[in-house]
Amino acid sequence: MAGEVKRYDYPRWQLTNVSADIRELCCWALDLVDVPWRQSRWNCISVSRREAVARLDGLIGPKT
Repeated sequence: MAGEVKRYDYPRWQLTNVSADIRELCCWALDLVDVPWRQSRWNCISVSRREAVARLDGLIGPKT
């Protein structure tokens, strides 16, 4: 249906930073450990797929 809002029933990870260098380091590290990410805004890197969030949680611990 048009206008339907997508719902996430699990946490997501985001890095928001105005520094391109910091965002690039984040993407480099995520690639290194095989965690898929996307740039959701010009200053935000998101990890939002369920399996990617689980992988990141396994590496650094769940968000609290």
